[in-house]
Amino acid sequence: MKHDPRTDAYIAAAAAFARPILRHLREQVATHCAEAEESIRWRSPTFLYRGRILCNMAAFKAHVSFGFWQGSLVTGTAAEPTAMGQFGRITSLSDLPDDASLGTLIGKAMALIDDGAKVTRPPKHPKPPIEIPEDFAGALRASAAAEAVFAAFPPGQQREYLEWIIGAKRPETRRKRLETSIAQLEEGKRLNWKYERC
Repeated sequence: MKHDPRTDAYIAAAAAFARPILRHLREQVATHCAEAEESIRWRSPTFLYRGRILCNMAAFKAHVSFGFWQGSLVTGTAAEPTAMGQFGRITSLSDLPDDASLGTLIGKAMALIDDGAKVTRPPKHPKPPIEIPEDFAGALRASAAAEAVFAAFPPGQQREYLEWIIGAKRPETRRKRLETSIAQLEEGKRLNWKYERC
């Protein structure tokens, strides 16, 4: 399997309980899918097979998650659990299927990719539009550059700014968020530009 040093760093930074689980999952993918390639997607380790997502894992404060991109097509379960992935909240190695069963599932996920199976996700319900607050509208009018960038953003990126500004609980926090928003927009930046990978 083609390793990615970012996965090593991710595992090293995980909580002590999570490290052996993450290492075990990584070993199982390598054992059962020699062609797998490690990557980082959505800030967590992801395993690719022939350029498509095979499975991924993530560590949280109190649990680990692991799941196959094709979800129920691999596991055969009708409903997905509430935690990310198909195995719920994993807190120890005993929460995982035995190695042979996990290997079988990895094989099924590979076969689905080989067969060109497509993942069908349930349709998203569109969020209702957010009215631009007057203080933000006024700040945009005062900066032609910020207004042009904001207008060019797709609805989702506009919504990020609007929810962030509206979500301020104190007037001084809202004022600071307005200033930050205008400054970032004048530079053509999305709200969460710091977290975007180049």
